[in-house]
Amino acid sequence: MCVSDPVRLSRTVAHALRHDPGVYGLELDGEGWADLDRLIAALRKKRSGWPDLDADDLRGALARSEKRRFEIEDGRIRALYGHSTPEPVVRPEGRPPETLWHGTSPEAAAAIVERGLEPRGRQRVHLSTDPAGAREVGRRKAAEPELLRVRAREAWEDGVAFFRGGGDVWLADSIPARWVERG
Repeated sequence: MCVSDPVRLSRTVAHALRHDPGVYGLELDGEGWADLDRLIAALRKKRSGWPDLDADDLRGALARSEKRRFEIEDGRIRALYGHSTPEPVVRPEGRPPETLWHGTSPEAAAAIVERGLEPRGRQRVHLSTDPAGAREVGRRKAAEPELLRVRAREAWEDGVAFFRGGGDVWLADSIPARWVERG
């Protein structure tokens, strides 16, 4: 089977693994992993257009995505970041790069510079390793997003914990305003 709408599939997988696994009959372990076969069975059941969906179809559709948002390993799958489930997902802590970036709307930027970055409905704040990635994320909020520069290494040295989100994404519980500035 060739998935005719890989974007829709990716969004559905994101909903299942990031936001509402129970709706799909899934349970996430402490690191966010779910059984791959159970997810595929749930996707077949939820979407009439995917009755023959298999693991290869899913891998192919997710591989075509611009960003690496999921990983599949040993019969399991997980979202790398973006969780809003009540149970925290454990991610490895790490030493961040010198600078990380956050894209947002110009209206939100002023408040963030004043009050700091908070996860706002997600488990953690999402940061990009480069301005282009942050700009892409910020376009979800505004046609002309504003970039915020996070002095991540200094924040980390001051005790702010950073977590690897996968690919070019880093995560933090929050970032105090003193480490955030307009890019």
